[in-house]
Amino acid sequence: MNDIQPRAAQREPQTSFRFASACLVAAVSLGIFLSGCATKEASEEVPTVTVQVGAAEKEAIKKEVKAEAILYPRDQAALVPKVSAPVAKFFVDRGSQVHAGEVLAELENRDLASAYADSEASRQQAEIAYQSAQQKAQQDLKVAKEQLDAAQKVFNNREALLKEGAASGKDVEDARIALTQAQNQYESAEKDYELKTAEAQLNSAKAKAAGADAQLSYTKIVSPINGVVTDRPFYPGEMPPAGSPVMTVMDLSQVIARAHVSQAEAAQLRVGDAATISMPGAPAVPGKVTMVSPALDPNSTTVEVWVQAANPGMRLRPGANVQVAMVAETVPNAIVIPAQSLLTSSDGVTSVIALDTDNKPHKQKVTVGIRNGDDVQVTKGLQGGERVVTVGAFELDKLDEDVLPKTKIQVQAPKMPDEDEDEDQ
Repeated sequence: MNDIQPRAAQREPQTSFRFASACLVAAVSLGIFLSGCATKEASEEVPTVTVQVGAAEKEAIKKEVKAEAILYPRDQAALVPKVSAPVAKFFVDRGSQVHAGEVLAELENRDLASAYADSEASRQQAEIAYQSAQQKAQQDLKVAKEQLDAAQKVFNNREALLKEGAASGKDVEDARIALTQAQNQYESAEKDYELKTAEAQLNSAKAKAAGADAQLSYTKIVSPINGVVTDRPFYPGEMPPAGSPVMTVMDLSQVIARAHVSQAEAAQLRVGDAATISMPGAPAVPGKVTMVSPALDPNSTTVEVWVQAANPGMRLRPGANVQVAMVAETVPNAIVIPAQSLLTSSDGVTSVIALDTDNKPHKQKVTVGIRNGDDVQVTKGLQGGERVVTVGAFELDKLDEDVLPKTKIQVQAPKMPDEDEDEDQ
């Protein structure tokens, strides 16, 4: 009896220890389980992303070739005198509007005017001599013709009498000799070397007079085009150096922007394509492509392209740097999205983040076509009418594929330009 009681007493502490250990293990296990549940719930917390959206709309889009260009006038004339003489008088000033054929300036020409007067007098003298020789030649030809006809008649009569036996052979021979002499005189009258000499002298006098007149006319500076005087570097009385223009006239009613583009871009352009010319701080001016060079620039291996446009008010000034935009292609009913919404992966695949009617986002692969400024054409992947994320698209693209569909989207209206200015201030 005494042995049994101590053993029982010994088992009670062991049992209590085992029970306490079991409870401790259960508590630790429960703590681990609860901690795992909390971690899982935390990992499954749905993110919220604030975005701005744009629409995939059906509208026209243009494929443009843009380039820097330099402006030139449509037409230009640097008026260089053909004779060396001081400027006697200017009839226009810089900035004056002129017309083709208008006299703009005159050089000193007294010596040339005197030379012209002398040559003109010689021409008139030669003209009188020629008319006199012409009258004499006509009279001589008339007399020679009458003598020839008379000699011919005598010869014919004597030849007829010889056949009848009423005239001798000597008479016929004398008539033949007289006829031959009359024929020679007639032929000489027809040639009339004196008249030809007078004619040659007259032609020479005319040529000299025309040359003197031309020299005199060169002292009058005449505009060959309609335009405006853009340069007049000399003053009356000054002697312009040989080869120097005394005046420059430009037709500024239209301007030509000369640009250089790559061969690939030039291959897309055609004469007649619509284009615009623009300068900073000014509205674009409509124009058209008038020339696509068939040859390459040997220095830059680019192609020169001309864009011509009207210049109302002469706002576009030759020599200015401008930008030209030439329309190479127009798609009238394209699906167009904002360029800001387009995502491009490292392997070149393009996609967008689209929102359904419940603002649930999903990634959609797209194929793009024309890119024009802030617009991009989608040729495959969208039907039109979808909403695509613009601001916030890159943040959504970073999310895992299984997280993206669960993401809460908060759509924010786009800020107006004046709101951005207020924030900057």
